Amino acid sequence: MILISACLAGRNVKYNGRNNAVPWLCEWIERHKEQVLLVCPEVMGGLATPRLPAEIQSGEADSGTSPEKRRVVNKAGEDVTEHFRRGAEKVLELVKQHHITSAVMKANSPSCSGFYIYDGTFSGTKITGRGITAELLVEHGVKVYSEEMLTPELLKELTV
Repeated sequence: MILISACLAGRNVKYNGRNNAVPWLCEWIERHKEQVLLVCPEVMGGLATPRLPAEIQSGEADSGTSPEKRRVVNKAGEDVTEHFRRGAEKVLELVKQHHITSAVMKANSPSCSGFYIYDGTFSGTKITGRGITAELLVEHGVKVYSEEMLTPELLKELTV
């Protein structure tokens, strides 16, 4: 079984009420439903859809910084860290329950990104770092991939 960000599967859970559907991935998911667990950590953590965009605050975004020490703030300046942490913990519970070892997560997301996130200034500037959920998953041995690096061949390899 593989974990996949729900927005990549066409679910309208993105902060703006839309999705980040990857057409070929949506088709693959439809054919392999029994091998897929779709999640949106932000929704699972209690945030509504739509919601204000949020970013991990600069200086706290470094990979390797424990998720419980990082602060996430929305564009209005409200601290939404607890929602992000709660969602990450719920995703981790599902990963353990289903013995999941690989995840395809949304690039640049403050929850899901495994490689780059926005710098906390809402300027569109990206920095190296992982989202709250991705960091927790990596800490527990899950390999995190983004939709940008995913190919049908890699997906097949991850679900064998």
